Amino acid sequence: MSDLRAELTEILDEAEWEWLIPHVQRDAVILVAPDLNLVDVGVAIASDNIPSVEQWIDQQLITKPTTVQVGEWNGDHSKRFNTLIVQPYVLVKEIVSA
Repeated sequence: MSDLRAELTEILDEAEWEWLIPHVQRDAVILVAPDLNLVDVGVAIASDNIPSVEQWIDQQLITKPTTVQVGEWNGDHSKRFNTLIVQPYVLVKEIVSA
C-alpha cells in the first residue's frame, strides 16, 4: 500500500481547466471536496476500498462536476485544479485563489 501511496503522490499534478474538458466530456472527472486529501482518495479508489468510497459519495465529498460548476469553470480561463489520475478516473480538487 505504501508503494501505491508513493506512486500516486509522485504523479500529483496541477492542470488548467481546459486540459480537463475532454475528461469531463467522457464522464471521467471526479471532484474531490476541499477537506479530503487527493492522495487518500486515490489510494482508496485504486485499492477498491469500497466502504471509504461509498461514505465519501454518500456525504457528497466526491462527486461528478455539475453543469453549473462546468459552466463557471468554462468562464474562467485561469481556473486550475490539483489532479490525480487513477484510471479510468481523473480526480480533481479545485484550487481556490486567495
